[in-house]
Amino acid sequence: MADESERVQVEFRTEPSRYKHWRLAVDPPVARLTLDVKEDGGLRPGYELKLNSYDLGVDIELYDAVQRLRFEHPGVGAVVVTSGKERIFCAGANIRMLSQSAHGWKVNFCKFTNETRNAIEEATAESRQVYLTAVNGPCAGGGYELALATDWIVMADDANTAVSLPEVPLLAVLPGTGGLTRLVDKRRVRRDRADFFCTTEEGVKGQRAVEWGLVDEVVPRSRLDELVRQRAREFAARTDRPAGARGIALAPLARTLAGDEVRYGTLACRIDRGRAVAEITVRGPEVPPPADLAALHALGVAFWPLALARELDDLILHLRTNEPEIGIWVVRTAGRADLVEAHDGALAAHGGDWLVREIRLYLRRTLKRLDVSSRSVFALVEPGSCFTGTLLELVLAADRSYMLTGGRQGDARPPAAVRLTGMNFGPYPMVNGLTRLASRFLAEPGRTDKLRARIGEDLDAAAAAEAGLVTFTPDDIDWDDEVRLALEERAAFSPDALTGMEASLRFGGPETLESKIFARLSAWQNWIFQRPNAVGPKGALQVYGSGERSEFDRRRV
Repeated sequence: MADESERVQVEFRTEPSRYKHWRLAVDPPVARLTLDVKEDGGLRPGYELKLNSYDLGVDIELYDAVQRLRFEHPGVGAVVVTSGKERIFCAGANIRMLSQSAHGWKVNFCKFTNETRNAIEEATAESRQVYLTAVNGPCAGGGYELALATDWIVMADDANTAVSLPEVPLLAVLPGTGGLTRLVDKRRVRRDRADFFCTTEEGVKGQRAVEWGLVDEVVPRSRLDELVRQRAREFAARTDRPAGARGIALAPLARTLAGDEVRYGTLACRIDRGRAVAEITVRGPEVPPPADLAALHALGVAFWPLALARELDDLILHLRTNEPEIGIWVVRTAGRADLVEAHDGALAAHGGDWLVREIRLYLRRTLKRLDVSSRSVFALVEPGSCFTGTLLELVLAADRSYMLTGGRQGDARPPAAVRLTGMNFGPYPMVNGLTRLASRFLAEPGRTDKLRARIGEDLDAAAAAEAGLVTFTPDDIDWDDEVRLALEERAAFSPDALTGMEASLRFGGPETLESKIFARLSAWQNWIFQRPNAVGPKGALQVYGSGERSEFDRRRV
């Protein structure tokens, strides 16, 4: 935020009865998400959310709704996104909010909205819950970016309604939620047309919007609802989601904040402010997984992998948003490897079940959120750890990992070991489309296949190092000093340099729509958000709406 007096503890936990800005209506096989932003319902004071513009609070509700539709409503095969206001769909991110926010807040806001829109696309592609948009009024900036995240866009054909990405001409910034990338990579809009579209304030309407690929259909306003209902039923008819299944209620997430400690059921975090370190300990399951699918469904949110996904997701968001000065996350685990492996076995054996599919996808999204977080992540593998399968992904996601060779003096527990399962070989790809193992071994692609032969094997420090799964393997004599020095050294570096370095190193290999959004777009927007042309005294973002003209430094950088 701009200063300490404006700092707000952001709460990501919510549910439909607490929504201020969205209405969720479910009539299987179709659900409807209606954006009706409360003008005075901003996350913090100082701006009004006019014209269905949004801030982080609006998007937190959207993210929650997308999650609930996947887990609580298995009979829903299509979701319509529309506006509850007359003659306006969405004006995008609130300009006043952006202009008064500190740089880090803007960047985190864009990152979260990107992740939410990626989740919408994943719901369409992987959960077979297709999203479509009914554009019933002007649809600008982030509003159009929301529409772009859906699979089908129907727009009212009238003099009032257009789609636009006016950030460059109006604000001297870029669309912050994947608009440029989706325009040319997803919708395949011709470059010259995209160039014109992104540099005109008025946008494009009517049949031209269809011809250029900006929307899929236009229809007279009087027929908009009828056509959208028809399209939604058509999309829903193609789903493999079980029409008669009972959903899993996403009960309120239990969390305790006490001083510098954050506690959940499956994990705990202790913040050491002197070292700028968050020490995260993930606890493995204490009992075997249910014997059959019926019992698994009956457990609901108490099923360990789902509980882990929800709690780790919330912790990452809490630390990212509310603890910006804690730049290093140290991850440990505690528990029994055999029980983690057994739960991975259940996820693998029942992969065709709708609920298990959603749990696997939720774990995938949460691990991706870890990957794109601008924090240094270190993993420590010690006696008593259970870095197995799904939890081993935390080691593979870390920027650096340390594994203790042998035991500790006075500790009777056996030496640390890591264990691969089938879940390390496909279900959890990164934003570059590769598994973390494949990303690790870009120079030796055959090595990943060879590691399949070691699934289920306990690998001690020497074996894990030989397999390329950990970075360093100090013994008990050197462990404390080596880990301490590594953390102290990391804390002494420039956070800006580390953010750029980590993002550049984490996603080798191919580019995807997601990797472009988080790497290319985020890097450019991060830079542009700090330039005087945007945020200086006469920058476009600062003088917007004042009647003053912005003044630009005309030198190209």
